[in-house]
Amino acid sequence: MIDWIPVVFVIFKLLTLGTCMFFAVKWHYDQGKKGTDRRAVLLAGGKVAGVFMLTLLGLGLCTFALARMLGLDLSLP
Repeated sequence: MIDWIPVVFVIFKLLTLGTCMFFAVKWHYDQGKKGTDRRAVLLAGGKVAGVFMLTLLGLGLCTFALARMLGLDLSLP
């Protein structure tokens, strides 16, 4: 007998993600028709990329500090 819970959850997930992707593409298409300022878009994208890189660096440092605190061997062979 098949377990229906995973089937229902996978179908729900696919429908939800498909709907969200449709509206995301539609929203971006509509925004492109507005004619936004290219410089403002590049500046915002640069800020997002910078914040992402700083967050990634902070996460790496926290992971390294936690690993050293737990006594894990972090030396390269």
